[in-house]
Parts: sequence; C-alpha cells; structure tokens
Amino acid sequence: MALRQFGAAAAVTVALALATPAYAVTEIQWWHAMTGGNNDIVNKLAEEFNASQSDYKVVPTFKGSYPDTMNAGIAAFRAGSAPHIIQVFEVGTATMMSATGAIKPVYQLMKDAGEPFDPKAYLPTITGYYSTSKGDMLSFPFNSSSMVMWINKDELKKARCGRNSKNLAGSVCCREEA
Repeated sequence: MALRQFGAAAAVTVALALATPAYAVTEIQWWHAMTGGNNDIVNKLAEEFNASQSDYKVVPTFKGSYPDTMNAGIAAFRAGSAPHIIQVFEVGTATMMSATGAIKPVYQLMKDAGEPFDPKAYLPTITGYYSTSKGDMLSFPFNSSSMVMWINKDELKKARCGRNSKNLAGSVCCREEA
C-alpha cells in the first residue's frame, strides 16, 4: 500500500515537474473601418505583429463604415465592452474625446507607457488636427488623407504652361508663353 502511494506521489511530482506553465496570450481587439485593399493591409499588419512575438494577439475586426465603427465603439463603451483599439475617422476624434473616459489620449498613453513619442514626425497640418491647442496629440493619424498632386513637367511644357511662383503653394497655372 505504501509503495503504491509513493508511486502515485512520484508520478504526480514528475508530471508537475515536466509540465510547463501555460501562459495566456493577451488578445487585443482592434475595430476598424477599412475595406478592400486597406482591409488587407490592416490584416497583414496584425498578422506580422502576431508572428513577431508570442505575448499578444491583435484581432482586427471590420465594423462597417467610419460612422458605423465609431457608433459601435461608443455603444460598446457604454455597455462596458469597448475594444482596446478603435480606428475612427478624423471628424470622429472630437466626438470620441468628448465622451469622457471613453478613450485615453495618445500623448498620455505614450507617457504612461514610457514610450518615446514625437508629434513632429507627422505633417504639421495632420498633427494640428489631432492635437489640443496646447499641442498634445489626442489620437494617432493612422490613415489621414492628404491631397497630393503629381504633375508631368514635360507635358506642361508642351502645353505651354508655366509655373507662377506667386500662386499659393506654387500652384501650376497655364498661360500663353511668348
């Protein structure tokens, strides 16, 4: 009998010694409004991050249009089940900030985490849009749209168009050249 109890105790001890502790992966819910190719990029970013480490798993979830995603986030916050990260369109920044306690401003998040953060890494017009009057950034500009105009100088020259440096931002204007 004692031998059987000893054997059972030894088996349990060996099993516990050989067992590795199971660590739970922290799941991070990321709600977004990206469709088509942009959705593919969001999924790829999450997949690459997830493959780069084993402590966290980012789960991107398409929640509909920009307003639908923002409304889903507000409703989830009110219900006590908000996602960890939510992508809200530019105009939604003010709406989210006015929902007291719904979000943590990015400048505060980075400070609390001890992570370096330089708002000057973004275009000044983008930084200004997402910041307080004191310059504190409220959110990250994940996919802010900025107008870009590409010109073909050779084609403009053929069309006898020139550049008038007096126009705002060096706008291109066409004129007859002598």
